[in-house]
Amino acid sequence: MPWKTPTLKDVRRLTRDYVTSQLGARSLIPNSVLRIMSDAKAGLAHLVLLYIDWLSKQLLPDTAETEWLDRHGQIWLTNADGSKGRKAATYASGTVSLTGAQGIIVPMATGLTSAAGVSYETTEEITIGSGPTPVEVMALTAGAVGNVDEGETITVSDAIPGLDGTAAVVSISGGVDEETDDQLRARILFRIQRPPMGGDADDYVLWALAVPGVTRAWCAQELGPGTVTVRFMMDGLRADDRGIPAPGDVLAVRNYLDTKRPVAVKDMFVEAPIPFFYDLTISALDDDDEVTRAAIEASIKDMEMRRSKPGQTMYRSWVDEAISNAVGEDHHELTFTTTPMPEPGYMPFVGTILYA
Repeated sequence: MPWKTPTLKDVRRLTRDYVTSQLGARSLIPNSVLRIMSDAKAGLAHLVLLYIDWLSKQLLPDTAETEWLDRHGQIWLTNADGSKGRKAATYASGTVSLTGAQGIIVPMATGLTSAAGVSYETTEEITIGSGPTPVEVMALTAGAVGNVDEGETITVSDAIPGLDGTAAVVSISGGVDEETDDQLRARILFRIQRPPMGGDADDYVLWALAVPGVTRAWCAQELGPGTVTVRFMMDGLRADDRGIPAPGDVLAVRNYLDTKRPVAVKDMFVEAPIPFFYDLTISALDDDDEVTRAAIEASIKDMEMRRSKPGQTMYRSWVDEAISNAVGEDHHELTFTTTPMPEPGYMPFVGTILYA
């Protein structure tokens, strides 16, 4: 029989009934000492029951909350950097160009500040040349907030005579937010449900997911028996590019997998998925407005997040269902044909959505 935690009202009633049964009385007089003591004990008992109810959810990772979920993660997971459990936020780093009087020395640890208020430091000493001079920098705040788009400017916060007060960003990236509860829970359950097998496909997926920023990964024999091809996504870090990893991300994952894969495996390939954009036309949409259209696009991308993978055929029924699930959509007609991928490494992404 399933357990149901009684309400405070039920616990009070049970406590009062017990006291009256032991006294041989019919009822307790309101505001009497016995009734007040009975209700006080009932309140304490209910608090204990609530704690036990909460504790029961922490004992297994599928329902555990943050602190206890971290405990489960520390038991089951080892990350690419050697840490246990939840993947920590990483610090963005990259290159900016400084300008100023030629010959000016810019010392290491010179401070800079972005428009978002994030502080950076140079990680090397440089001498300003005749033109823009590149210098390596690192964010002092961990997370995606430290990433800055190419071409933007940041302010030099440490005043150095002869040095201009702004710097042009060449590239500042690599900042990843701390792993969320849902992401951590998914990795823990994946590890429990698919125990290590000495280098099977699931092992490669789990190893790839241990790298900061990697949110999804797949392993397949794309080039035939005896080969291993790992493809992965970085949905947060590379959100501006549909989550497709950059070359540096691919190198980082490949280097880590080289430390984990069986020594007998020779033909291992780590690649980013190749985007395959499909177009569709929606007609007779009710209600057809910007809010509904935005909801439809978001719903299709959510469907892709759950169903898409390299080599996966994009079925018409999946797209139709995603459109129907969008908030504000009542009915529609869809012009789209089920689209298979041309090669195993291609991955479907929604392209242009036309409305007729």
